[in-house]
Amino acid sequence: MEVTLALSVITCVCMFLTILIKPTVTLGNKSGGRHFTVGLYWIVALIGAALLLAVGAISIQSVWAGLTSDRAINPLKILTLFICNTALSVFLDEVGFFKYLAIKCLSRVKGSQKSFFVLLYVLVSVLTVFTSNDIVVLTFTPFICYYAKNANVDPVPYLVGEFVAANSFSLMLIIGNPTNIYIATSYGIDFGRYFVVMFIPALLAGLTGFLMTFLIFHKKLAQPIEPSPMEAKIDDKPMLIVGLCALTLCTLLLAISSYVGFEMWYISLAFALAISVFGLVYSLCKKRKPVEVAKTLSRSPWELIPFVISMFVIVLALDSHGVTELLGKALDTGEWSAMTFGSASFLFANLINNIPMSVLFTSATGYCAATEAAVYASVIGSNIGAYLTPVGALAGIMWLNILKTQDIKFGFLQFVKYGIMISVPTLLAAIAGLYASLSLF
Repeated sequence: MEVTLALSVITCVCMFLTILIKPTVTLGNKSGGRHFTVGLYWIVALIGAALLLAVGAISIQSVWAGLTSDRAINPLKILTLFICNTALSVFLDEVGFFKYLAIKCLSRVKGSQKSFFVLLYVLVSVLTVFTSNDIVVLTFTPFICYYAKNANVDPVPYLVGEFVAANSFSLMLIIGNPTNIYIATSYGIDFGRYFVVMFIPALLAGLTGFLMTFLIFHKKLAQPIEPSPMEAKIDDKPMLIVGLCALTLCTLLLAISSYVGFEMWYISLAFALAISVFGLVYSLCKKRKPVEVAKTLSRSPWELIPFVISMFVIVLALDSHGVTELLGKALDTGEWSAMTFGSASFLFANLINNIPMSVLFTSATGYCAATEAAVYASVIGSNIGAYLTPVGALAGIMWLNILKTQDIKFGFLQFVKYGIMISVPTLLAAIAGLYASLSLF
């Protein structure tokens, strides 16, 4: 146990430092345009998993059995579900849907920063529910920077509000965050049951996050605004219509998947393949390059595959030596398990990132008597933990990198300062909502 625990801790510490100090490295010639960026976090996880296999902490047969299992905890099924759903959202972004919608909605703002803030928060919240928190954050951040610069206002209130909204309302549907998918589907929780239980926690989290953010920035938001006119247009309407139809139908089928006997990953894979084929054929008919399909493929989160599988190996090793059992039983406090698992997952997400935390807590929750409460509470911690520190989620790291490219000063300590003030009351509100949901349903 000692060697397994030591290697796992060292891997997580190195991964934390990598995310904090240098999350990515650029290979190739930047000036020549031939370069690509590689995340270092998943390489560290991969090395850690390889070392555990090398010292015999876990056998290759056990890993293979886990990867080929028909159970819901199979990480390959979960990764397929998330990546394919992400691809649907990225495709819509590539045809200009999110920017078009944002410009149309925000053009209605007439000189009031408070109206701008409220409208932006609502828009991000609604889009996050049906797409993904990461996609919405990464899509809207450059737009907010551009809009604030042209309107001569401080972008920080809107950037914080956007991040809080996306990582609060991502709780509502199982597809809102890869952590939701991993933890919930590992216990066979279907789309409908998840929504019924998480609707109240997500709503309370979103409202609390809004109130806290609004209170923090209300003085800045009281200043007048002079919004600059921006043109909103869609260049390729057939691509937009197909993308919207695919996302809508996919979401509806995911909602009824448990009733018709289809696994969710099959549905997402089918729609991702369908829009790819459509995009290729449509581009061929138009005699142009399939730019949307190519960019969708390049922007999809492929690095999650080695990362999640590596963390899966590490957790299998910890589980086989009884470490996750000790964690699960330590956090099992009977009727207060939702609070202990929610708080612990919230903190662990900011020590090792929310995806590894989800893999770890998926195993630990199985040793809690109140398993359902522990599972949903862990989901809550994985989402809200994203805005305590930038380490809490990969989107936080990417978000800060975007701000650097936009010449906006927003450092680690500033993130933590706002994160503490907003995330703690939001976490408590969400867990209170979970207790209410479980008592009602």
